[in-house]
Amino acid sequence: MTRFYSTVSPAYVGASFMLIAGILFAVINTLVQYSTMILGLPPATVAFWQYLIALGFSVPWLLTKGIRAMKTSNPFIHVARVIMAAAGVQLWVMSLAHVPIWQAIALIMLSPFFVTFGAGVFLRETISFARWCAVIVGFIGGMIILAPWSEDFSVYALVAIAAAVMWALASLMTKYLTRTETPESLTTYLLLLLTPINAGLALSDGVSPSLGSAWVLLIAAGLMTALAQYALTKAYSSADAAYLQPFDHLKLPLNVGFGIVVFGFIPPGSMWIGSALIVAASFYLLRRETQTATN
Repeated sequence: MTRFYSTVSPAYVGASFMLIAGILFAVINTLVQYSTMILGLPPATVAFWQYLIALGFSVPWLLTKGIRAMKTSNPFIHVARVIMAAAGVQLWVMSLAHVPIWQAIALIMLSPFFVTFGAGVFLRETISFARWCAVIVGFIGGMIILAPWSEDFSVYALVAIAAAVMWALASLMTKYLTRTETPESLTTYLLLLLTPINAGLALSDGVSPSLGSAWVLLIAAGLMTALAQYALTKAYSSADAAYLQPFDHLKLPLNVGFGIVVFGFIPPGSMWIGSALIVAASFYLLRRETQTATN
């Protein structure tokens, strides 16, 4: 198996792992939405168990690499970053409890535009006029998907956007920390701090689901979360982000497909128009980022 792996093109390996991660995340989102929307479990409780179980499967990695990576000169920024990530997780699960999966996943794709906006405002990075235009186009696509003028508009759709904002803030802090911290340090603090923060947020709802069948879904979601994170790591360690981006965008049709099969959520035509604008704008931003990095 190792010999076969070593003879395969890194581009093929990266694309394969990115596709595996996309499939896993689509299944995870479906399990989470079923647990919250159909079984009625509190979103905070579902998020807590999902990531606690994922942490359990990550313990071997923590024991071999994580302990040595805990030395840092930026403990407060690490904590703030994980708080933002935890808020993103909680808001994301809350959105899946109330809005169709196609709308939630399309709106979460706005996160890169919030990262670009925040990089210009908070990190004082130079953002060209063309990149600002790409951000505006992406937000227009988000507004088409959000459709606040529609009778079917739900305020909970804004929760998915809030999750995108929180994850964007976490990404900005990650970008700042990479100046002095190692990838092992960033991963270790995320794994160790995310679960207790989620536990604190879940206390008001209770951390023990009362439905026996829910445990199967939560264990499956936790296991697949750990596997999906591993697949992402393998993908990005095998190929460039620019090459992998098209495979990452496959998460949209994958989630839409599962939503149709499991819940009967049929997205309107406006979803595809808005998503096309978001994907096109994000490709442009990625292209600009790649050009900047190589110059």
